[in-house]
Amino acid sequence: MKGIIFDGKSPQVVDDLEIRDPGVGEVLVAVAAAGLCHSDLSVIDGTIPFPVPVVLGHEGAGIVEAVGPGVVHVRPGDHVALSTIANCGTCKECGQGRPTMCRKAIGRPDRPFTRRSDPGTALYSFASASVFAERTLVKAVQAVRIDPELPFASAALIGCGVVTGVGAALNRARVGIGDTVVVIGCGGIGLNAIQGARIAGAGRIVAVDAVAGKEGLARTFGATDFVDARAVASTVDAVRELLPDGADHVFECVGTTALIRQAIDLLDRHGQAVLLGVPPAGAEAAFRVADMYLDKSILGCRYGSSRPQTDIPRYAELYRSGLLLLDELVTVTFPVDEFEAAAEATHSGQVARAVLTF
Repeated sequence: MKGIIFDGKSPQVVDDLEIRDPGVGEVLVAVAAAGLCHSDLSVIDGTIPFPVPVVLGHEGAGIVEAVGPGVVHVRPGDHVALSTIANCGTCKECGQGRPTMCRKAIGRPDRPFTRRSDPGTALYSFASASVFAERTLVKAVQAVRIDPELPFASAALIGCGVVTGVGAALNRARVGIGDTVVVIGCGGIGLNAIQGARIAGAGRIVAVDAVAGKEGLARTFGATDFVDARAVASTVDAVRELLPDGADHVFECVGTTALIRQAIDLLDRHGQAVLLGVPPAGAEAAFRVADMYLDKSILGCRYGSSRPQTDIPRYAELYRSGLLLLDELVTVTFPVDEFEAAAEATHSGQVARAVLTF
């Protein structure tokens, strides 16, 4: 079968992947569509260290092909969106409704893939998902049943970009009615943070991006204002012209230390900066300690502090009701063979999400 692997040097499309049968508590999924997230590209450029060789991809949807012993909540033929959280379901964190904090899910990844050309080498699964392959193997808890009428290209994005961005606004920041919000970076995560804030009832949502062409998308998803970071001398000053007191919530969705500092500098009293972007490993950010005594907070956020088995169906229902935008996130689709073109489109900053199809 086809898939995209990374050997530590460059990504390549191969057609000789093989995958083992599902074991106890596992689900084999025929992948229909997979979003290309910056996290996948961050493995390739080294920003996210990961063992190789690895089958990439972590944002996908497809059809259940087979299930292992003990799997009862999905069956062959079901349409599913995939979560990257392979939580155990039994530890303290899982029991308290925090599956993203499951320590057993943050371990060394499984190696379910091999290649016919190199049968002695097992390939790692990226983010417990590896959806850049025609078939993938996940834990049952990662497969969330969805309405068969939900388009696969749109459904694929729920499992990462949507749960991360929307979840950051609803679950982690808990944006309230009338709150002021700033979102730095209008890629897939940022756009979902924007619409999460809109759904929560935020009063003013200021989107910031260095690509002026993102303004239309940002406003479509709920931004009330837009700041072109390249057109102003100071992004902080430009935002404070709109929000003189600062913001209740600032979401940093790019992953650079300079923008993390901006996020902190844009906070109002009692405001909170939520960090969603992924800087290079070991990066350190600085801020003025004295500024924090006005009840300001810096919040990390993993995977939108989500409960995928609850949140993914919830977001699918919000999509059906017209409140959550999914189709608008899919800027362009590519067959899996055109991975390089999809990566170039993503690097350009001009797309919300490029989606690979199988």
